[in-house]
Amino acid sequence: MMKKILVLITIALFSIACKKEVKKETIKKEEVSTLKYPKALEEVLEKHGGIAQWKKKKTLSFTLKNEEHTTDLHSRKIVVNSPKYSLGFNGKEVWLQQQDSTAFKGNPEFYYNLYFYFYAMPFVLADDGIVYSETESLTFEGITYPGIKISYKANVGTSPDDNYFIFYHPETKQMAWLGYTVTFFSKEPADAYKIIRYNDWENVNGLLLPKSITWYAKDEKGQPTKPAKEPIQFKMPLLNEASLANSFYEKPKQ
Repeated sequence: MMKKILVLITIALFSIACKKEVKKETIKKEEVSTLKYPKALEEVLEKHGGIAQWKKKKTLSFTLKNEEHTTDLHSRKIVVNSPKYSLGFNGKEVWLQQQDSTAFKGNPEFYYNLYFYFYAMPFVLADDGIVYSETESLTFEGITYPGIKISYKANVGTSPDDNYFIFYHPETKQMAWLGYTVTFFSKEPADAYKIIRYNDWENVNGLLLPKSITWYAKDEKGQPTKPAKEPIQFKMPLLNEASLANSFYEKPKQ
């Protein structure tokens, strides 16, 4: 009789333990499946070095034609220096300093972080305040590239109505194209978008960043056809875990 009781107790304890283990495993699976980004974007980010590695970096710089662009990756303060002008964002306002009124031709508020966004793809598409959704694929030279639409929550950035469309290689998961709309000047949502080809990459301190990008023309179906401009070259890239002094991003005193 005693043996039967011990057997029953053992079975009961084993059953309780199994239930606890199943419950624990269920919670674990739910936690793993709750991703901050879509799975497809997670795969693209991993292909390019991983978002965890990106978040460890603090300062990014590169040269573009005769300009040197430097960005604090956490605060997004920026300075663009050239021989005849400099402009930037000090965390509060956009500033411009130039030798004469014709040195810089453009809108400083639109331009100061424009090439940073193009260069820091795809990592900037993991910023806060982003909404992800599906979009139609893009086809070029017999390859169909799946896409992800990126839009922004209200009051995020200076152009929250902007949309981005990232297209990646179906097998390698490497970013291949970027579609984007421009609403900065009109302040209204836009359907027409420009498209850039990303097919020239280099390893910069463990992360895959573009060496050059090329704007493409599109056909009536919105598919890329041929280069519309000469490639933009990014040179002398630097990416590290050290921050520059806040004063570096301030407007120089004359």
